[in-house]
Amino acid sequence: MDSYSGIWPVAPTPFHDDGSLDLDGMKRVLDCLIDQGADGICILANFSEQFLISDEERAILTRLSLEHVAGRVPVIVTISHFATSIAVERAQFAKDHGAEAVMMMPPYHGATLRGTPEQTFEQFAAVGAVGIPIMVQDAPMSGVDLSVPLLVRMAKEIEMVKLFKIECPRAADKLRDLIAAGGAAIEGPFDGEEAITLLADLDAGATGSMTSGMIVDQIKPVLTLYHAGDVAGSTAAYARVAMAINHENRQCGWRSCKAAMVEGGVIKSEFCRHPIASLHPAIRNRMIDLLKPLDPLVLTWGK
Repeated sequence: MDSYSGIWPVAPTPFHDDGSLDLDGMKRVLDCLIDQGADGICILANFSEQFLISDEERAILTRLSLEHVAGRVPVIVTISHFATSIAVERAQFAKDHGAEAVMMMPPYHGATLRGTPEQTFEQFAAVGAVGIPIMVQDAPMSGVDLSVPLLVRMAKEIEMVKLFKIECPRAADKLRDLIAAGGAAIEGPFDGEEAITLLADLDAGATGSMTSGMIVDQIKPVLTLYHAGDVAGSTAAYARVAMAINHENRQCGWRSCKAAMVEGGVIKSEFCRHPIASLHPAIRNRMIDLLKPLDPLVLTWGK
């Protein structure tokens, strides 16, 4: 690709009520995201419940998703793992099946096993040798401090490190510093966290956003208008969706997208595997009530 920009949502992983994979539902999720106007799609991310999915299921979902999307939009496959050899294997598998890029957090496991800056660099370099573009995910979940100098070093010394999903506290400050220090090596500065800081991140130079898959069609105008130079229009578009984004980010997490997709007939179940609890009915009802005035495609797609 010449450039990485726009809205690249994370696809939720649908399950049947018995906890098994809903593969037909997965295809419908991908079609719904494309119909919402997604510029790209990410699979197997944290908002896909990657930590509740077996290795065999990962392979099934990767194959299915890439075959079903069939080049309609680029697909990023998340490959994070503490073991460098496994991250490399996952990257090779994604590349072999036609992924546009892979996304990975730095090596971590639990609360205390974290890669040093040098070990982190080495893992990304090893994955880079596979020859597929890499999105660095700078997320609080890893507990690893990815300093701007380290990120710039990776961007400049590892050819395949091209994209950066910055979703740490005060993401806009880090995006601004990263772009200033890295220059052209920072090919795709993105934000995340359901776009809860999107306006500040766009001001800082973000070219894209990796949101949930809930209201892609409602958030996309924020980016489109901003990059067309209509900052006032972008701000108004964001104000329209801000309460829904806030509720999703602070109360629901990935469960909000599943709830909306069940409500709109995209998937049949919003089951989450144990130990994840289902949404409290009041929290779920508030989410749907915030969505209805927006008239998002997700609430009508399957009806």
